[in-house]
This record gives sequence, C-alpha cells and structure tokens, in this order.
Amino acid sequence: MIDKLEFLLALAREQHFGRAAEFCGVSQPTLSAGIKQLEESLGLLLVNRGSRFQGFTPEGERVLDWARRIVGDARAMRQDVDAMKHGLVGHIKIAAIPTALAMTATLTTPFRAKHPGVKFTILSSTSIEVLRLLENLEVDAGLTYLDNEPLGNVNTVPLYLEQYRLLTAPDGELGDRETVTWAEVGNIPLCLLTPNMQNRRIIDQLLQRAGATASPTLESNSMIVLYAHVRTGRWASVMPARLAETLGLTDKVRSIPIVEPSSVHSIGLVVADRDPMTPLVAALTEEARLLARTMTIAV
Repeated sequence: MIDKLEFLLALAREQHFGRAAEFCGVSQPTLSAGIKQLEESLGLLLVNRGSRFQGFTPEGERVLDWARRIVGDARAMRQDVDAMKHGLVGHIKIAAIPTALAMTATLTTPFRAKHPGVKFTILSSTSIEVLRLLENLEVDAGLTYLDNEPLGNVNTVPLYLEQYRLLTAPDGELGDRETVTWAEVGNIPLCLLTPNMQNRRIIDQLLQRAGATASPTLESNSMIVLYAHVRTGRWASVMPARLAETLGLTDKVRSIPIVEPSSVHSIGLVVADRDPMTPLVAALTEEARLLARTMTIAV
C-alpha cells in the first residue's frame, strides 16, 4: 500500500506517468498497474486517463490528501527508527525564496555542527512553489514570507522582519540621499525580480500605494543577477536590507532606506503541520527557534 501511495504522490508531482515512473525507479507499466490496483482496492477511480495524464478525479484528490499523511507518517517512522539506531542522520531538503537564500547558512551551519551526519539540499523557489513542494513531500522545510499571502496547513517559526532598501550607485539618481520614498523609487529605472516572485508583488503593491508603477529595465528570478548589475554602478534595484548586507556593499553601491510608506514583512521557517514531526524536521525546527532568539527583529 505504501509503495502504491508513493506512486500516487509521484504522479501528483510530475503530472506525467513516464516521469513519475522514472522518479520512483520503476517502469511505466509497473507504476500504472500499481495505481490501478490501488483504485481496485478502494473501489474508486482516482486518475483521469486518456492518451496522457489528465489529472485526478475529486475522489483522487481526497485520496491524495490521505496519501500525503500516510506516506509522511511512514517516512517519519523510518527516520525515528534510524535515529534510535544511528543518531540523527539523513538528508534535509529546504526550499527558500530568493530573498532568503543567503540566510539559509545561518540555519544550516549551526545545525550541521550539532548533527554532522545530516546533509542538505537548498532549492531556490517562489513562495507558491515552497508550499507546493512541502505539500507533496518533496522538501522537508521552507524559508518564505509568513504574513503576505495564505500559507495553508503549515507550522511556522518567525525568524526576522524584512525591510527594503534602494541599492544604487553613489553618483546615480537618488544616490546621494539618506532616505528615499517609494514614490521617488518608482520614478527611476529598476532591475527587479520577475512578477511571479512574492517579493516583486510586495514591491509592486508598495509602489502602487505611493501612486507609482514599476517599470523595470531588467527582470530576473535571481537576486545574484540583480546584485551583479547593481555592482556595475549603472543599475538600481530594491532589495531587503539583510540580503544587501549579506551580499556585501562596495564603494559602488549604497543601501538607502525606503520610507513613506514604511513596510516590513515577516520571514520564517515553514514545515508541514504533521504530528509527530520527523526527527530531522523536529531538530531543524528547534534550531530555527534558537536562531530566532539571536536575530534582531529588523534591520
């Protein structure tokens, strides 16, 4: 049963029978037969089939919810048994929004010092992808915004508040200012994250509240790309204060507070709302709580 539920989860992830089979390390006929056997045992049609995958039936969506719970509990049990035998070992996958990627080291470094048998994979994801990956058991945790859009069924650990800065050259437009307003920021060419990123949606909303509209001359889903352009001294961007400090300011880049309206957003760890947590997720959550005590509220 667990194997068949794993097949179902893989199909939800890949939306394709062949890719789901490859992900599970089985042939496509084996995966299709396993899902068919699951349907027969439950007496329900779970998957709409045609020449290709056509989605899940309403009953299939309900069973998919149960599959996430059951498979999640089975994985937690295996991890718990392994921890009893070998200590805390394994692999933690974390999905982080681009503006929080640089902050992952403050969480993973002290964690691994305590648990050297644990490996990490860090993925750059949109806020929506973070929640989807968590829901489908593809990652163990996420770093994302906690207060701007609905999070769903997750547990959270707030870490810090994100404030925004105009990054520009000292001799650039507004480069000699101590503070700038969002209305003024909206009047200069910017390089920004792509519209599918929540940080971009936040910036767009702040500009609109100030009566301005973003007209970026360059867009990217990578903060490193944006910062590389700012460092040339020929571009300007809006970035979180913590990220700007982590990337490192040079004599060609000024980080200027943006006011009117002042705005902050909470960034934190999110994990699936599951009891009990896997030992790895429980330890990561505890490390995040310890980190939260040492981080200042905002920059």
